Amino acid sequence: MDRATVAESCELGDRSTSDIIVRLRNQGGRPELFYSHSSVLKSKSRFFADRLSHPNSSIEIHCSDKDYEHLVELLRRLYLPTETLLDSWDSVQSALGILQVATTFHCEEITQSCLQYLEAVPWDDKEEEEILKTVSKLGPVAMPILARIQQVDLSATKGVFISAIRFATSTGGPCLPFGDELRTSAQEQVEYMLGDDDEIPLVTADDEVKSEIRIGLLNICSLFEKGLSSLLLESDLTSEAVENRIMQILSDVEWMCNILSKVDLLKDFVAKWVDISNHVLGVVEDKRLDSVMWSLKVKLIEITTKVLEAVGYGNVIFPAPCRVQLLQTWLPYIRKMKPLLDSMDNEETDFHHKLDEDLSKSIEGTIVALILALPLNDQADIFADWMNSEQVKYPDLSEAFEVWCYRTNSAKRRLVEGLDRVDKANVGLCDMSH
Repeated sequence: MDRATVAESCELGDRSTSDIIVRLRNQGGRPELFYSHSSVLKSKSRFFADRLSHPNSSIEIHCSDKDYEHLVELLRRLYLPTETLLDSWDSVQSALGILQVATTFHCEEITQSCLQYLEAVPWDDKEEEEILKTVSKLGPVAMPILARIQQVDLSATKGVFISAIRFATSTGGPCLPFGDELRTSAQEQVEYMLGDDDEIPLVTADDEVKSEIRIGLLNICSLFEKGLSSLLLESDLTSEAVENRIMQILSDVEWMCNILSKVDLLKDFVAKWVDISNHVLGVVEDKRLDSVMWSLKVKLIEITTKVLEAVGYGNVIFPAPCRVQLLQTWLPYIRKMKPLLDSMDNEETDFHHKLDEDLSKSIEGTIVALILALPLNDQADIFADWMNSEQVKYPDLSEAFEVWCYRTNSAKRRLVEGLDRVDKANVGLCDMSH
């Protein structure tokens, strides 16, 4: 008779047909008797086959309280037909516990079924740790499970990362009905890989990966520019749907800024932001947007602050003309928007678009640092514009102006001293000639 036939013809606990008693004794010492069948035990377990190689009416097994329930479940499954064994598992915890005792008792059929179940079902983080601890001791038989949690090779990681970047920066319109959600999910996956995968620094250093990220940046910025231009064609700029649409695209732009800062490509974002700044401001400062799109205007300042910080504190190195262009483009806008937002906040109770204090201080400090790193002549132009403007309170450039004055006087003094040395040297040469 084969194993299945043997098991089906017997039933655990049937005293009338039982020819062997299995005694399970836990740490408390109280045994529980299981009326079993030697034919089943020997056919399903090498442990029992060895123990029953000599005539015996009972087998006593000592076990821990932890393994007691798992051993009981193991005995029950020894009697199940092979075709129903896989359907008998109902939880990862139970299957994992039975797997451990099944390997100890050399129950190959149950071990294989348990591994097949564990390989196919989802695990939480705690279960994954227990599974790894258990199956790593089983050798080659556990490879299907280990394949889910072992480190993949670099090329596979690269392929997953590139695919995630492509989806996260896709601009072909939403794939109904879950397009936006899937793109957001892909963005979260990229962030997770950048934060948790030890191989990612090697992946992001790859030229193909960098190229894909740069393409994604161009796609998103192009979509943003088109979205901005389309605002001026809208019949109702107060529409919540219109604002949500452009804010979603701008959110993708901000996400791209954050990602590029983690893969040493922030300079690409800064360069692109400088490149599109005039077009961006040309739209948001259009008269049609004077009293609408406040969320858009604030978010633009937040992203610009990240760009100013990157340049102002030396994280991204740009030549002086580019730094001057960046300041001359955004400083007037920030100087105009800050008091306007404060005024709106004071006048309207339901207005929630004020720049918070920390952001305001960060902007001010960054602008000061950026100005003081410019050539003195460029600083002079910026200070002249600042003093001629109506809004000289924000950003407060008085400290930077004092530094400029000191440096200018020092430069003049050094120039005068240099000229005096030249004159004295000339006089000395004249005296020597006589």
